[in-house]
Amino acid sequence: QVQVVESGGGLVQAGGSLRLSCAASGRMFSMYSLGWFRQAPGKEREFVGLISWSGGTYSVDSVKGRFTISRDNAKNTVYLQMNSLKPEDTAVYYCAATSRSPSSRVDDYDYWGQGTQVTVSS
Repeated sequence: QVQVVESGGGLVQAGGSLRLSCAASGRMFSMYSLGWFRQAPGKEREFVGLISWSGGTYSVDSVKGRFTISRDNAKNTVYLQMNSLKPEDTAVYYCAATSRSPSSRVDDYDYWGQGTQVTVSS
């Protein structure tokens, strides 16, 4: 079993940067794929990107070129570096882990953090 805890959210002006961290506990962390999701008020939770157990990454078009996902297996931590932030990036950001194949589907992830708020002001 894996537990994940997000941190690093906050308030930033448009064009600014934040780095979110997802610290995981549990054995075999290196064998899990980690996904980042976000949920804005009144909207469904949406997929942002992922990093597979082998280090491959994928992100949605709306954040490509601005967001970067990386992982440090020695520290059991995954990062979401967010640059050139826009007001529409405002949401609660969640980290989730899956032992299945890398996926963009919420239902494919078994372990979720509590979320961290990111607010981008215009």
